[in-house]
Amino acid sequence: MADGSEASPAPVGEDAMLSRPKLLSMSHVDKIFGRDVVALKDMNLDVRVGDFISLLGPSGCGKSTALRLISDLIHPTGGRIKWEVEKEPGSLSVVLQEPTLMPWATVEDNVFLPFRMQGKSKRSVISDIEEALALVGLEKFHGAYPRELSGGMKMRVSIARAMVTHPKLILMDEPFAALDEITRFKLNNDLLAMKEKIASTVIFVTHSVFESVFLSDRIVVMAARPGRVIEELTVTEPYPRTEDFRTSADYAAHCRRASDALKHAMELGQ
Repeated sequence: MADGSEASPAPVGEDAMLSRPKLLSMSHVDKIFGRDVVALKDMNLDVRVGDFISLLGPSGCGKSTALRLISDLIHPTGGRIKWEVEKEPGSLSVVLQEPTLMPWATVEDNVFLPFRMQGKSKRSVISDIEEALALVGLEKFHGAYPRELSGGMKMRVSIARAMVTHPKLILMDEPFAALDEITRFKLNNDLLAMKEKIASTVIFVTHSVFESVFLSDRIVVMAARPGRVIEELTVTEPYPRTEDFRTSADYAAHCRRASDALKHAMELGQ
């Protein structure tokens, strides 16, 4: 600009989102447990390269079931889940609400685990491990054990482990729910920075309207009994998102829209 100031990044419009190539699609997916527990009914979702999608909804609406289906831990009763690109080892990573670290292993060895499962030596991937730990700010803790870390630091290790293979898709099931608000905000900021760095796609389960708006460019709102998608909202604000966005009128407006949609979802599930 003529005065030397930096131009603000342009918002990501819905047309630009739709122009991204598809990564994965869910078509008319049903999941029934036992004889009659309908966890998901007719779920349709197109996941595009570079998306940050939040699944937002009340307990029991099938958010975590959807993640388990995508990760192939369980299989649909009906419908189809299809990867639109070649799925290779390391293409998919999962971060759970609990860090699930190996207590007997160092931070470095915990982050090494995905490579070890691929049969790779630590020497061949040590630079990747070091990069992942640097991204989460734990490069000085590579030799520490989980018992020596705070809850937020343990979650950072879990995120580093998920990102170390530069996966195409990361599934995150309420990873910050048990953390205090200050730590949660910091990890929200760090997560967006790390996503941009490794260029992954993220599907993120949350109960928090505020978290979904800050992180996502798409919010998929779900209702329970049966679990289903009732609305999809777009957040076209530009990345990177800062504390200025959290205190802006635009953020508040997006939160109101998401809150209204969540309220509607809860009413439908009653």
